[in-house]
Amino acid sequence: MTLQIRSLEQYHEAYRKSVEDPEGFWAEQASTFVWRKKWDSVLKNDFVTPDVQWFIGGKLNITENCLDRHIETRGDQIAIIWESNEAHEPSVKLTYRELLAEVNKCANALKAQGIGKGDRVCFYMPMIPQVAIAMLACARIGAIHSVVFAGFSANALAERIKDAQCKMVICSDYNRRGPKTIPVKSVVDEAISMGCDSVEKVLVYKSTGGKVKWDPNIDIWWHETVDNMGAECQAEVMDAEDMLFILYTSGSTGKPKGVVHTCGGYMVYTCYTFRNVFQYQDGDIYWCTADVGWITGHSYIIYGPLLAGATTMMFEGVPGHPDAGRFWHVCEKHRVNQFYTAPTAIRALMAAGWHAPEGYDLSSLKVIGSVGEPINEEAWHWYDEKVGHKRAPIVDTWWQTETGGIMITPLPHITDTKPCFASYPLPGVQPVLLDPNGVELEGNSVEGLLCIKYPWPSMLRTTYGDHERCRTNYFAAFHNMYFTGDGAKRDEDGRYRIIGRVDDVINVSGHRIGTAEVEDAINQHSGVVESAVVGYPHDIKGQGIYAYVKAHSEVVDEDHFRKEILDVVTKEIGPIAKPDKIQFVLQLPKTRSGKIMRRILRKIAEGQTDQLGDTSTLLNPECVEELKAGALE
Repeated sequence: MTLQIRSLEQYHEAYRKSVEDPEGFWAEQASTFVWRKKWDSVLKNDFVTPDVQWFIGGKLNITENCLDRHIETRGDQIAIIWESNEAHEPSVKLTYRELLAEVNKCANALKAQGIGKGDRVCFYMPMIPQVAIAMLACARIGAIHSVVFAGFSANALAERIKDAQCKMVICSDYNRRGPKTIPVKSVVDEAISMGCDSVEKVLVYKSTGGKVKWDPNIDIWWHETVDNMGAECQAEVMDAEDMLFILYTSGSTGKPKGVVHTCGGYMVYTCYTFRNVFQYQDGDIYWCTADVGWITGHSYIIYGPLLAGATTMMFEGVPGHPDAGRFWHVCEKHRVNQFYTAPTAIRALMAAGWHAPEGYDLSSLKVIGSVGEPINEEAWHWYDEKVGHKRAPIVDTWWQTETGGIMITPLPHITDTKPCFASYPLPGVQPVLLDPNGVELEGNSVEGLLCIKYPWPSMLRTTYGDHERCRTNYFAAFHNMYFTGDGAKRDEDGRYRIIGRVDDVINVSGHRIGTAEVEDAINQHSGVVESAVVGYPHDIKGQGIYAYVKAHSEVVDEDHFRKEILDVVTKEIGPIAKPDKIQFVLQLPKTRSGKIMRRILRKIAEGQTDQLGDTSTLLNPECVEELKAGALE
């Protein structure tokens, strides 16, 4: 099993070794897994092209390491516990042996429908066990899964299906989310009608049994296909650098990027980080509340925990349904030991039920985690006191879709914790802070642009179908560096604090949304001339979306126009990208070259109108007073 750090001395020793001999360090971690053929060399290191490869020539199947290798010693141990959206419904538990059988049946069903190695399969699913089963089934046969969060619109789904040229879509009939029932299948139908010609089959799981439109030429029921298959399926032998999955993430330009992760390095890194960051011990119950539509669900609900032989929980619902005590009820019910959630959820639960955790027995919690965005100090202290009872340390983790796994974090009961600080790099992670000219800022008590100067096994390999975009987005800003897009501070003791994005990306409830993407959607409205979108501090979401919109003619009914714009954004991207505030303007502040000066818009949205700086370079400086006067609180 992957090596686990147990003391501060061991952390320092592991970190030292990982920097002085990274290839030896990661080869040692990799040697704990089942390989069909051992690698010929550990690493190809090229941050310029970029061309990074790990465990070159190694052959494996990640599902043999998630499932098969555990059967002899823990076949009857619970692998997945599922909690329904509805609190009164019973939990579902799958042992490792049962999970392997279900994965094999699904893998056989996929093969029967013509899915094989290298084919892309799109997922648009609720948080039910079948999404984990089908993702693992894809990995079992060498198909590449591309999971799309089931809150995105048909347009956004179609865009992702077309980019990856997916051969199959796997979905449910409906998705239960809090008090809502979402017609998932009809969204998929709409997306496919938008020119998704690569899709040959749609595999539908009957989640609610609600009525759906049916096309017998492409639609197939899960229960009629998967459930009748045999429970044995030989795993496809994969190269360490074969694609495992594509996951789309917003960038600073309108089109989402398909981040590509590969089999070998991702396997080694997610297991190593899971065991160490959460200090998981045999018999623990681990719960990450994320959705598998995001990287957190991939790495720390499915792959990392199952690789480590853990018991991992999946939750279908939302934090506040049926009330603000739902999370704490589930923790008490299952005696959860490690709990991992987002600052947005923490802030929402604080607002809805400040004292709610006091009514539950949370004494089983040993580690509580935070993911998706920096956690603010008030929320950190509430989480520490009300949930962790100052016994369970907070691991405030920093990482990205592109990094594949956690990069900077405290280690519980080993390193110290400090509110708002992600703290220390994990072994194998070499962060640096640079000034805008690319000069490394040495020593402590400095602030700069966060880069990583050496490869780690789970880093992205490319952006699907567009390697140049990968290079320009992540490796072109600074020579021989991976640029994270985040600014950070390093304190006097070497801890890192992530300040936030330095590009045009807004972190809304832990989800990255490109401003260009939202602007493109707003501009689809026939009454809009142009728009500019910025982020601003939001009490619950961390960052909210503030849109400045210039209309073709005078806006008579602002509320109605706002609703129409929100409807367009929901249709184009999904409700997650709806602006929180829309200010109608006569003009936008522009430089003489015609570029919108977002710095000014950001300050006005933040309410810092006394800090606008120099506006003399604007083509239209007179608009600034108009913008300030019309600013929304």
